[in-house]
Amino acid sequence: MASQAADARARAGWLPGWRRSIGAAGEESWTVPDVRRRLQLVLAGIWLLDGVLQFQAFMFSKGFSQLLGATAAGNPAVIANPINWSAKIIADHPTATNAIFALIQVALGLGIAWRPARKLALGASVVWALAVWWLGEGLGGVLNGAASPVNGAPGAVIIYALLAVLLWPGRQDRAAPFIAGRFTGANVARVLWLVLWGSLAYLALLPATRAPKALGGMVAGMASGEPGWLFSLDDHLGAFLTSNGPAMSVVLAIVLALVAVSVFLPWPAARAGVVLAIAAAAFLWLAEGLGGLLAGGATDPNSGPLLALLALAFWPLASAAWSAAGQPKPAAATQSATSEGA
Repeated sequence: MASQAADARARAGWLPGWRRSIGAAGEESWTVPDVRRRLQLVLAGIWLLDGVLQFQAFMFSKGFSQLLGATAAGNPAVIANPINWSAKIIADHPTATNAIFALIQVALGLGIAWRPARKLALGASVVWALAVWWLGEGLGGVLNGAASPVNGAPGAVIIYALLAVLLWPGRQDRAAPFIAGRFTGANVARVLWLVLWGSLAYLALLPATRAPKALGGMVAGMASGEPGWLFSLDDHLGAFLTSNGPAMSVVLAIVLALVAVSVFLPWPAARAGVVLAIAAAAFLWLAEGLGGLLAGGATDPNSGPLLALLALAFWPLASAAWSAAGQPKPAAATQSATSEGA
């Protein structure tokens, strides 16, 4: 066996010249993706899922344009008029426009997954996400009083844009105790986290969530068309929230507020905050009926998985990189500020 291994190594030493010419030697230079690259690939997978969902038969019908047009209701005219205009164009040309939408999302997913195109694709995903947030989600309902953490507010697609920024592959990374701060810097990333989760806590206290039977009604409304096991879960959850809606909205707001401030706390509390964020994201996704993925007609998995992915980007990398104030220590800064090229 030893002689066979030696012969194999000898042959390998004779082959690299021509193996490189056909790319076979690339296997030796390939490195395992780092954490940021893995998170980028998960984001790419979600974009691909969106593209696949966009190819559903319902999306090529006029029902899709009506769904988009409905997001204009209650919004100021400056927001509603462009939504109605785009919905009319889609209604007039449902096949062509929807095929374009689907291909764009597939291209974004493939672009983020393909390392040479990742920056271009991430930048394009921000532009596309902002356009869809306005014209497809009506700014997530934040201006018409319908927004709630349980119905996907402030809009799932805006979280795509936030993730693209926080996971941007900068040439020179900044020192940061979590992946999300390596491009923008830890303080900017913390503020973005605070704004997102703080806004969710605020929305949980508004009438759309806190009114009697509001929470239960939203969850029950998600159950239509779901498989039996998920229908049963949402049905029981909806019944519980109908009976305890106002109190549960306050509890939800407190949980979301704790998540919002956790990144400013010492390392153990910050880590607990990220775990709490993932648990909250899982609860919201269940309340959203898993984004309607199993009921048909879903355009994306809704906010739950994206919030969980965002939380993973804020996972504290090491206690040594986190001071009592939640700031990176100078001694660890030089180790964190490396250019990954991911």
